[in-house]
Amino acid sequence: MKKLYLFLFLTLISPLSISVLHAQCSGATTESLTNPGPYTVATLTEADGIRNGPGYAGATIYYPTNASPPYASIAIVPGYVSAPSSVQDWGPFYASHGIVTVIIGTNSLFDQPEARALALLDALETIKQENVRTASPLAGNLNLTKLAVSGWSMGGGGAQRAAVLDNTISAVVALCPYLNNPQLNHQVPLLIFSGQSDPTAPPAQHANIHYNQTPATTNKLLFEVKNGNHSVANTPSGGGGAVGKLALSWLKIFLEKDNCYCPVLATTLLTNAGVASKINQSYECNTILAVEDPKLAVTLYPNPTKNVVHVNVREMAPYQLISSTGQLVLKGIVSGSKNQIDLSRLSANVYYLHVNGQVIKVIKKE
Repeated sequence: MKKLYLFLFLTLISPLSISVLHAQCSGATTESLTNPGPYTVATLTEADGIRNGPGYAGATIYYPTNASPPYASIAIVPGYVSAPSSVQDWGPFYASHGIVTVIIGTNSLFDQPEARALALLDALETIKQENVRTASPLAGNLNLTKLAVSGWSMGGGGAQRAAVLDNTISAVVALCPYLNNPQLNHQVPLLIFSGQSDPTAPPAQHANIHYNQTPATTNKLLFEVKNGNHSVANTPSGGGGAVGKLALSWLKIFLEKDNCYCPVLATTLLTNAGVASKINQSYECNTILAVEDPKLAVTLYPNPTKNVVHVNVREMAPYQLISSTGQLVLKGIVSGSKNQIDLSRLSANVYYLHVNGQVIKVIKKE
């Protein structure tokens, strides 16, 4: 199964290069994933001249007014018998972080997931046409190779089906998705939110199956919110704000191609995710973790391991080993002479070693 790999190039680059890399990624932090973001937001509707797409009923485009183009874009559709207002908080949130967002209604409140998939693809066509509409403030300012889809409930199932229908989509964010008998053979990076106590789309009948039915070669992440209901991911504030931070970091990485957010996602949002009742992850993210002092660089072997892992450090350092669900499972001190950590009593799984300000993924196998 595809896993998350953190590539540490610290011993191969000069101190000057390390400083440059650190400066390039200094803005990518958990704190930078605020709600709202740093940019002011304006809206466009059909009254302003945007296209009236035949695949949906009504659209609002949220866009940043003072960010630097070209912009990535995402289309969002609501769920069964629900209006755009049910997911509208995502519009200003994403736009305030530089992502153009179109939120649409459906031609029928009773549209099934496949119709919602087609509605999303039609919404992306509206985005494409804004890029060439002379009177649009977005004309020439959109990157049409960076398009994503999202939706809630049946809209989330539709978002996944849209990825099957159009493999040029860059990312999917499925909000408590509802889709029976899912056919999800696609390679589009997929983030699924689910609620542990969802009575409408119980995870065991929907989200978990959707995750498993998506190919193992697809970058994917399932985040189940503890005690969450069916609307726990309708806004970025869901899960105490964890939903918004995770969704934005996923789009930063896979939509905007900003790998600076790889360590934010892997080492903070997921390892400290106390609001999660379940996390399944299978994705690759090429990451450069820069430290101020090259003497603090850490390597380890063997990885994967069955029993013992050897940690190479130049100076004595405390460590913590965190499970993939954010639980502390081991802690201690490593040094040049005492560099072994015994994992033999732990179950086969993915763990994260925190040492010297770095986080290294450790795979424990049977």
